[in-house]
Amino acid sequence: MVFKRRQPRSYAEAIARSFYPRGGWARAGRYIVHRLRRLPDPAHKISRGIACGVFASFTPFYGLHFVTAAIAAYLIRGNILASMLATFFGNPLTFPIIATFSVELGTWMLGMPHVPPQEILLGFSLASIELWGNFAAIFTSATMSWTEFHAFYSRIFLPYLVGGIAPGIVVGTAFYFMANPVIASYQRGRIKKLKQRFEAKRRAMEMAKAKKQAEAETAKPDEPGLGVTRGHD
Repeated sequence: MVFKRRQPRSYAEAIARSFYPRGGWARAGRYIVHRLRRLPDPAHKISRGIACGVFASFTPFYGLHFVTAAIAAYLIRGNILASMLATFFGNPLTFPIIATFSVELGTWMLGMPHVPPQEILLGFSLASIELWGNFAAIFTSATMSWTEFHAFYSRIFLPYLVGGIAPGIVVGTAFYFMANPVIASYQRGRIKKLKQRFEAKRRAMEMAKAKKQAEAETAKPDEPGLGVTRGHD
């Protein structure tokens, strides 16, 4: 196939790239910023989308952050593509901090016992394995089990969901107010540059037209003068 890798990546390399993309996080961040700047919507709509993407990163819906961000952006009339790009805020470097803080806050709000950070990752892993096993059981004779999932939901998922809402709103709002003036300023500067280029092109065309007319006037033959009538002898 045309787009198939010549040398498929190993699982270890794929995991490594998820933590450190090719070119580094700085390059990936610059690409996201560049894409956000080039979006055609007004600055306030793009900033709303960014806020939704950041908010979605604080939810425990791993694998569905794109969908969560897009739905939130649609509801508040933000730019959907910007919301999906802004989910880059949630990455393997920030997820441990977000998950630990959200679960800690959620357990405190719900009056539940403390959950150690290492149990959060373990709970997600066990619940995912059980879900895949139950899905496979539909097509096999295996017995479904929801023990790990129920324990995960009550001990980790629910506190994560409750505790992630408030910081998600706060951080998302902060990103809105930071991004809106920056994007608006960039768009004004871009429009100004486009107008300057248009004016320069228009002046160049007018000068070329005037030069062509001047050359045509110079090359135009003189009008014949009045002839002198000779008298008859």
